[in-house]
Amino acid sequence: MRHRVFGKQLCVKEDHRRAMLRNLAAGLFEHGQIETTLPKAKAVQPFVEKLITMAKRSGLASRRAIASRINDRAVFAWVADDNVNEEKKASHPLWDLPAKDAIEFNRYGELRKAPRLVQHLMSRVAPLYAERAGGYTRIVKLDKRRVGDQSDLVILQLVGKEDGPQVSGRRSNRRRTADKRTAFAAERRKAGGATAGEAKAEA
Repeated sequence: MRHRVFGKQLCVKEDHRRAMLRNLAAGLFEHGQIETTLPKAKAVQPFVEKLITMAKRSGLASRRAIASRINDRAVFAWVADDNVNEEKKASHPLWDLPAKDAIEFNRYGELRKAPRLVQHLMSRVAPLYAERAGGYTRIVKLDKRRVGDQSDLVILQLVGKEDGPQVSGRRSNRRRTADKRTAFAAERRKAGGATAGEAKAEA
């Protein structure tokens, strides 16, 4: 009997599943959105929302509780990497990236100093949802599948500062159609051949 057993198994062992959820949550907090499969997104969503709720209660107890559930690692190290495209850095969806002088490498190229994940979660992510009672994330289905096994791909993102009507960056056809209707109605009214109601009905 599966008494008190909840959540998806995801066809992996317990340790593997725990590490996977922690890494997905860390990537979400760092980048604002991640692309993953639908079952993984549904599995990590409640985990992420509980972490944000904990981070909203600022204090040492909350910090320790978060640190026990997620690995406190350096984040935003890719900002100082010269190989990362500047266009990718400029299109970061959620917050201003730290300055390059806040990130240091030693002479061997190893990371020496960078913002930490728990501090970033408590100081930058949680304040965005101070007035929100829940529902900090959303899942957006994409129109593509993973190459290997054709799994449905989705974007899991933090709610708040999404840019544009579609996540993929393409322009919305709905907006273009509405603009055409508005322009057509304006031309008809200008011509004086029909009333606004008739123009709208014809459009």
